[in-house]
Amino acid sequence: MDSKTAIKQLDKLAKLGNEMRLAAEKWDNDYQTLIAIILSARTRDETTIKVCKKLFKKYPNAKSLSKSKLSDIEKIIKPVNFYKNKSKNILNSVKTLVKNYNSKVPEEIDELVKLPGVGRKTANVFLTEINHDALGIDTHVSYCSQKLEWTKNKNPPKIEDDLKKLFPKEYWNKVNSTVVRFGKTYSSKKQKDKLLVEIKKIK
Repeated sequence: MDSKTAIKQLDKLAKLGNEMRLAAEKWDNDYQTLIAIILSARTRDETTIKVCKKLFKKYPNAKSLSKSKLSDIEKIIKPVNFYKNKSKNILNSVKTLVKNYNSKVPEEIDELVKLPGVGRKTANVFLTEINHDALGIDTHVSYCSQKLEWTKNKNPPKIEDDLKKLFPKEYWNKVNSTVVRFGKTYSSKKQKDKLLVEIKKIK
């Protein structure tokens, strides 16, 4: 697989995906973006966005959320999956932001992954949203990358390394959102696989 072919295939994925808003996008500040990404794990974007709007109306910044009660957060974010665990994570994360980072979200991956509930994928997606060169590997990216033979690996950090070698740096922060939109547009595995077979023929 060469870079030119991979770029053509990525462009095709972009054309096939619906222009839907993803949970990570279009928030007022970095704090809201990070919390939305944490809450979006294993939850539909539509649900996450709706919950986040309600949460951020009451707690517009890290300082206000850090002073909230865990039970209050749980009530608001209950529609998202694993809401109890996520409530603890976001409360502890904002407390850490207020205490250690002057309420600002760090822009270095090594610092981001120190926050509760923030793994490498979440950190990379966040960095992508604030226009850093990063590449988040979720289940959609993992699946499509293997089907299109962008990688032979199944381990997310290794997939990330492979895609960073395959795509020029200016494409890194387009990969996740493009592939996720494609994956969400074609939720049927049969339909998705059929399209990926055709995309794989692009040279």
